[in-house]
Amino acid sequence: MAFNVTLLLCEGMLISSSTLAAEIFQFAQAMARAQRHPVDTVKLTWLIDEGDEVTTSAGFKLPATSTLDQFEAAATPCDLIHIPALWRNPRPALARHRRYLGWLTEQQQRNTPIAAVGTGVCFLAAAGLLDGRDATTHWHYFDQMQRDYPAVNLQRQLFATRTGNLYCAASVNAMAEVMMGLVERVFGRVIARQAQRNFFHEIRNITPPAERRDDRHRDETIVQLQIWLQDNLHREVRFDELAAQFGLSLRTFNRRFKAALGQTPGHYLVEQRLQFACELLRDSDLSIGEVAARSGFENANWFAQRFKQWSGSTARDYRRTVRGKLFGGQPGATHAAESFDRH
Repeated sequence: MAFNVTLLLCEGMLISSSTLAAEIFQFAQAMARAQRHPVDTVKLTWLIDEGDEVTTSAGFKLPATSTLDQFEAAATPCDLIHIPALWRNPRPALARHRRYLGWLTEQQQRNTPIAAVGTGVCFLAAAGLLDGRDATTHWHYFDQMQRDYPAVNLQRQLFATRTGNLYCAASVNAMAEVMMGLVERVFGRVIARQAQRNFFHEIRNITPPAERRDDRHRDETIVQLQIWLQDNLHREVRFDELAAQFGLSLRTFNRRFKAALGQTPGHYLVEQRLQFACELLRDSDLSIGEVAARSGFENANWFAQRFKQWSGSTARDYRRTVRGKLFGGQPGATHAAESFDRH
């Protein structure tokens, strides 16, 4: 099965804002084939509205693989559309490529996911797709975007936003994390974590800010429950007792938690414990057994199995990888990273 990624070409585009996205998905393809994942092909289309190439902000010529007319005539499917960042004032590029606007509107109506980076968000705004919706952009473009598109709910404090099938990233780094979230949705958590380790200097949470439901929900009781769970990861948790502590029946507690976060309390607790275990593996010299215990896993063997299933690597390999990346530039780093793993 193929996953079709369409990358728009624009005059003055920042080439890394597109090539990095392409490379992330090509890496995911390689991992998917090695693991016999059902989605084992990523088809990249470099799309232009007219002509056969664009000149990037760095002066490179970037050729197209298809024009918009050819693309529509072939009825090529889209699983993801990527809009690049633009250099400086985006208005000239927007004027040059206005044919994209109607096409983007049609694709959005077909529920095709569309991701835009930095000033490239102006294409979504100019098409009216962000009216009344949250969005973000590069900090240098904040004021101009607010003036040009007052109907957009500009979120200056966020690096990434998601509204329905529209994703906005403020920078190339934020875009990379959005891409990791999309890779996880298509290829699963294991492949996404492998991609994450390959592209990021540090191991970070896969799910980007635009995807984290708990960032935006308004159930204050559930927020307090989240804080309690995060502060007591090492303890045995009985959800019936915890619900009563917050004045809720277990049934109401489960229902409200799932409504706010999109997952059960048990699943959330395990996720938080595994994330904490990652921090301990990266930042401490604790043995694997001690990491398991401090993260709230009484059985070290079960922790080892669950961690590998969740991350795609053993706890030992995870520690070696992240320590190697953090200390790889220092003399004797390899030996130091390996010594941390002995227990």
